[in-house]
Amino acid sequence: MPAEKSARVSQRRRIVNRNTRSSTRTRIATALDIISQEDKDQATEAVKRAIQGLDRAAKKGVIHKNNASRRKSRLMKRLNVVSEKSIT
Repeated sequence: MPAEKSARVSQRRRIVNRNTRSSTRTRIATALDIISQEDKDQATEAVKRAIQGLDRAAKKGVIHKNNASRRKSRLMKRLNVVSEKSIT
């Protein structure tokens, strides 16, 4: 009996985790796309939303916190390249 309940709970959590992971990936892809267009203001907002998604996923345990930190770092690196180009 407990194994059946555990299986039901796992199934529900799997769906929630999949949705969280999917929306996070979408936010990251959108941010990378806007960064490639070199629009500094829109890129900044998109990266901000992506970072929020990564933080949320890490907080919920969908991804490891170091994984989230690494992805945020890489996003910020790319954003900074665009920012430097727009300054010069």
